[in-house]
Amino acid sequence: MGHTVAEIARAIGARAEGETALRVSGAAEPAMAGPGQIALAMDPRYAEALPAGKALVAVLWDGADWRALGLRAAILIARPRLALAGITRAFDPGPQIAPGIHPAAVVDPTAEIGAGAAIGPFVSIGAGARIGPGARIAPHASIAEGAEIGPDVLIHTGVRVGARVRIGARVILQPGAVIGADGFSFVTPERSGVEEVRATLGAREEGGAGQPWTRIHSLGAVVLGDDVEIGANACIDRGTIRDTEIGAGTKLDNLVHVGHNVRIGRDCMLCGQVGIAGSARIGDRVVMAGQCGVNDNIFVGDDVIAGGATKIFTNVPAGRVILGNPAVKMETQIEINKALRRLPRLAAAVAALQKAVSKGG
Repeated sequence: MGHTVAEIARAIGARAEGETALRVSGAAEPAMAGPGQIALAMDPRYAEALPAGKALVAVLWDGADWRALGLRAAILIARPRLALAGITRAFDPGPQIAPGIHPAAVVDPTAEIGAGAAIGPFVSIGAGARIGPGARIAPHASIAEGAEIGPDVLIHTGVRVGARVRIGARVILQPGAVIGADGFSFVTPERSGVEEVRATLGAREEGGAGQPWTRIHSLGAVVLGDDVEIGANACIDRGTIRDTEIGAGTKLDNLVHVGHNVRIGRDCMLCGQVGIAGSARIGDRVVMAGQCGVNDNIFVGDDVIAGGATKIFTNVPAGRVILGNPAVKMETQIEINKALRRLPRLAAAVAALQKAVSKGG
């Protein structure tokens, strides 16, 4: 059935004009939009492609002349990208999981399943686990013993939730995510080579003896706050003694790894392949672009923004914008990059000077 133009506008807090009773059943780019779809032409550059499609309705920037674009209705909004969030939500049905418990699911008799929950086929739910009302768990996911899943959580195919993990309300776990894997923590009977190098900054004794690694077991778990989203194949290790914690509203991209005992604050965004080593602390509203790395046992302050592939080895004060390996202020790294580009010319100039001096001698 879709939605009327007026309904969509109300849902995203925008203004609708024209034939607002028109119904649309989906969204599309301007050149690809059919008569039953709403064209997303939220910038004048995109609107140029409208004549190539057949859309009757479009989302446009505030103040756009939609009639001149040949449309019968329009939704006008000042912050188009925010409108995109609301529109895509309206047309995304999510995974199709039948309400109730599928006959092929394996649910321990001591597990508690909340009202309106949907448990797909081949899901495994362990002893004492609690599934909140309205939660949806897609096929082949597993929920280990003692785990707590909050209301309206969406767990996609193949997710693994470990023992005693606690997950807040409206959390989304994308396919293949592992929440509550064992922490990567080992010790040797005597001081290991790594400990030696940390103390000496590189020097090592000759002929180090063989030292077997002994596992330190993880007695803690993982706690995810409300409205957290974890990307596909991301992994969050449980804590050694206390829990690993992810604050409310934080979003982790695909392939992010969070080590044992890490604490991440509220409303952070960690992009693909970010790695946080054990016991690091990340403040609120921190953004890390792809392939950033954070050393163990350090602190990254509130509102820090780290550019792509930044490697953070020391504490970072709140509000700083950083880049590079090792991380420095972004403006400093830009100057370093400029200097690096000049090195070939500088080397050639030095060589020429050496040659001239040599001839003169």
